[in-house]
Amino acid sequence: MNLDKKFLNFCKKNNFEINDRQLNLIDELNSFYNSNFQKSLLAKFFSKEKSKPGFYLQGDVGVGKTMILNFFYENFRYTKQRFHFNEFMINFHDFVHRNKTNNQKNIIDKFVSKIKKKYKMIYFDEFQVTNIVDAMILGNLFKKIFDENIKVLFSSNTKINDLYKDGLQRDQFLPFIRIMKERCYQERIYLQEDYRKSQKNKNERFLYPLNEANNFKVNKYFRKITKNIIMKEKILIIKGRKFKIKNYFEGISRFDFKNLCEKNIGAEDYIKIAEVCNFIIIENIPNFNNNNSNQQQRFITLIDILYEKKIPIMVTSQAKLNLLSSSKNLQQFFKRTISRLYELTSIKFSYL
Repeated sequence: MNLDKKFLNFCKKNNFEINDRQLNLIDELNSFYNSNFQKSLLAKFFSKEKSKPGFYLQGDVGVGKTMILNFFYENFRYTKQRFHFNEFMINFHDFVHRNKTNNQKNIIDKFVSKIKKKYKMIYFDEFQVTNIVDAMILGNLFKKIFDENIKVLFSSNTKINDLYKDGLQRDQFLPFIRIMKERCYQERIYLQEDYRKSQKNKNERFLYPLNEANNFKVNKYFRKITKNIIMKEKILIIKGRKFKIKNYFEGISRFDFKNLCEKNIGAEDYIKIAEVCNFIIIENIPNFNNNNSNQQQRFITLIDILYEKKIPIMVTSQAKLNLLSSSKNLQQFFKRTISRLYELTSIKFSYL
């Protein structure tokens, strides 16, 4: 697989700037592919260094990690699947629940076997671990994935050593870190500027502070995009639970932050919301601190899912985007959220 020329053409076509760090990374991805997919049996037998099935790309927000790995993923010609990590773990927990009721054993083996039958490679964009339940099982789960020689791409803001940092019972998470370091090629990319922030937000869909003037603006915009559309309450059924979207206009919805992030809801709910919405307004985003870190974690998860689905949004906030404060433990994750808010409030939305 020779990606160099394809990448140059890809960047030219999309008017992307090219730098040496990106080109070096393309070379490393070429090597990853060739060592895993193009070695002859004889070459593999005599190879001194065993190829690693994982490729872990770490870098700050907005440096182009996703763009480069997406490019590699799109040019990968074998069976593949891109997962949002939250969705992947929800699928796993659902699989565990179904198989426990059938008294089946070796659940991880069966789950991984199901993946192997479908895909040669899986891809996790913006990989992170915040949930203690997930943290305790990832070691066994990914050991089996790697043992079955399923290739895995990861992009993350966080170094492998710092995953689940300061998390509860982190000592039980350390075997996963060891597995990742043993079985993954590790690369880092960095730039001086977040490319998302450098692009002018022409849509002006991030409004601050919370005052009457901005409330008037969001009401005016909402009336414009829902003109001639009848409001109809949308009821989602999520594992037997009901979630109501009261302000629902044929895919356009409007929420207060409290209804999305102060209730006991999570990734499954946000995924279902994203499935039925093509534009979302979120009002009254507060500053965050250690006292509302649970709400902040839900907000981070929500924005991750909306970003994965590329759903344009409009928001009203207590503070300017780059001045929103964070709780101490979520500062690193929140940088990514801020960067993604720049992008989601800039995505063009046609309501005609």
